[in-house]
Parts: sequence; C-alpha cells; structure tokens
Amino acid sequence: MHELLAPAGDLERLKIALLYGADAVYVGGRDFSLRANAKNFSLEELDIATKFAHELKKKVYVTVNIVFHDDNLNNLDEYLNKLKEIGVDAVIVSDIVGVKKALSHNLEVILSTQASTLNYEAIKFWQNMGVNRVVLGREATREDIKKIKDITNISLECFIHGAMCTSISGKCVLSNYCTNRDSNRGGCAQICRWVFKKDNSPDFTFMSKDLNMVDYLEEMINLGINSFKVEGRMRSIYYIATVIMCYRKLIDGIINKTLTEKDKIYYAHILDRVANRDTCPQFFHKFPGVQESYFSDRVEVSNQDFLGIVLEYDAYNKLATIEQRNYFKVGDVVEFIGPNMETFTYKVTKIYNELNEEIKVARHPKMIVKLPNLDGVEKYAMMRIKVFDKESVL
Repeated sequence: MHELLAPAGDLERLKIALLYGADAVYVGGRDFSLRANAKNFSLEELDIATKFAHELKKKVYVTVNIVFHDDNLNNLDEYLNKLKEIGVDAVIVSDIVGVKKALSHNLEVILSTQASTLNYEAIKFWQNMGVNRVVLGREATREDIKKIKDITNISLECFIHGAMCTSISGKCVLSNYCTNRDSNRGGCAQICRWVFKKDNSPDFTFMSKDLNMVDYLEEMINLGINSFKVEGRMRSIYYIATVIMCYRKLIDGIINKTLTEKDKIYYAHILDRVANRDTCPQFFHKFPGVQESYFSDRVEVSNQDFLGIVLEYDAYNKLATIEQRNYFKVGDVVEFIGPNMETFTYKVTKIYNELNEEIKVARHPKMIVKLPNLDGVEKYAMMRIKVFDKESVL
C-alpha cells in the first residue's frame, strides 16, 4: 500500500483532494482538533464527507489530537461514539487518554505526529496498546525510519510536503508563552512565523522552510512507508489540487517504473510554483542547517496562478461555465488541469458573462463566466496561468 493522504479543512477541500488523486483525507472536527482556526467539520458534515469518500472507495481520518486537560475530556466519549456510528476509517490521536478511549470505542487509531515518535521502543509501546499506525515526527531521518520499520513492521505515515514545525513536533510552548494560546490544544499563534525586532538590529525570524520530498520519494517508498502525508488543512483548493495531483503522478510513476527525470523536474517546478515559501527535504537526509530556515529577508509572495474552477461543462456546445478566481483576459494562454484529464493548453479567444454577453476581461473575484471551444474539460477542472512547457523544463 502506498497511500497518498491529503489535508481537508472543509467539504470543498475534501472533495477536491479525493477527486485529484488522494487515497484518503484527514480532517478536523469542531472539537478536539489542533487546527482551531480552520473551518473544520460538524458531525453532519463528517457524515457527508465519509459517505462521499466511501463511494469513491477512499478513506476519512479524523483528528482528535489535542493534548487533553481535564476540561477537554467533557463529551469526548460521546464524540468518539458518534465518529464510530458515522463510520470514519480512523482517528488520529496524540494523548494516551485519547488513545485508550478511542480504542475502547473500537475505532482504528493512528498515533499523531504530535506524539513526537522517533524510536522503535516507543512504537512497540503504542503497538502493544493497539495503535494501528504511527505518524512519525517530522524530525525522523532515513536511518530512524528504516530501523523502526525493520523492527516493528508497523504501518508508518510520514510527511512529504508542507509546513514544518520550528520546534520538535508537539513540544512547542512558544504560543502559550507569548499569547496565552495553547498550541497543543488547537490555539497555535505561529510565533515561529513572526518577524522579531530588537533595538536597531535587523529584523529576524527563525522559521523553517517548507518540506518537499520529491527527490527522496522513491527512497521513502523503498523504506516501506505506507502513507505519504501532505500538510495543509488551511490551504486553498488550488494548492491542494496541484500538490495532490503532482504527488499522485510521482508515486504512480515510481511504482509503475514509468517516471522519467523530465517528469520529476516538471512536477518539482509545479510544486515550487504553487508554494509561497522555499522548500527543502529537511531532516530526512541530514540535520537541517542555515539553508533550511529563514533568518532574515523572508518574502512570501501570494500565488495568482489560479484563474478559475469549472462549475459545469456543456459537452454538446463545448462550453465551460467557470467561477473566476484571478484576473484573465482575451488573448491569454492558460492551462486546464483536472482529475481525469491530461493537462492541456488553451488560448482565451472569447469570454461570456452570465447574460451570455461577450466581454474582454474577467476582473471580478468569483464572477461567473463562460469559455467556448473547450473540448474534454470536466467539472472541478481548474484553469491556471501557463508558465512553462513540460518539454522545456530541462
């Protein structure tokens, strides 16, 4: 099994992640989840999400991964029982009390990365308790992973893309200290992303660059990792669609032995383009140093490549109805990507508004427009700026 696991902050993101190639998604409920600032899922939405995923023969994992204080235990049993009734495929838990309670409700348990698990003795402890899978700490090296897999043979889940924790996963108290918001109970204020000032000294940060494991993905597969996890429950649908589609192509190409060096470079370029921070492999191949973090002059540029999403496609008239997301105009050369179609180039020759009036520019966020002469595009396909050709990446 080589599961590609995607984040989903709401139902829209969940559907996009699964349609664009994820085998499973991890989501947070309104309670007991570490991403308190995400929209997250009500129990009714979790029911809808699970049914949608299961129709596609895919899975839903729910995060119950806060560190529990006494007052957090209220209604936990009731909540876990509801998750069991809904039929979620597993819960992701970090606290030993949460693990015991989840197991008592006969739920599959995945040990969260918040447990900072980096050695086989700890994993044997959790295995004996009944944990089915462990999400290794982001600090795990290739040697750690190999030894753990060889000795325990437990199902392992590892991050392959997304934001890093500047502290050791699950151990940060900076947010508590600076803002009285508990990072281990869903209130992280992301202090490590702040810009600090001191007298007349230059501004500084101590933020980690994002994770990107494209160069080591095949090695991770060969080490026996079972689930390849993308971070980002609060990311946009375009980010999720792009990252998941790229890693789906990469993983399938490695497994089927069809991945070329040109493919790898192309998808690496796409992944770099969709991110707004620099990326690197971090701990896997060496201990991260000065090149793996930001200390000054950090610039995060908002990506404007995402131009629109297809809401409806009229195959007879080859007419696509699109919800616009960023400015585009007649004459632009763009690309369409989609879950069940090859990426293709399209030149915008005409744009129609909702009244079928011809216009020259789509300039208003989320306006509904129609584009003609689109052959084979599908619902949920996305329109983006064309930056480079696959054939020219080398």
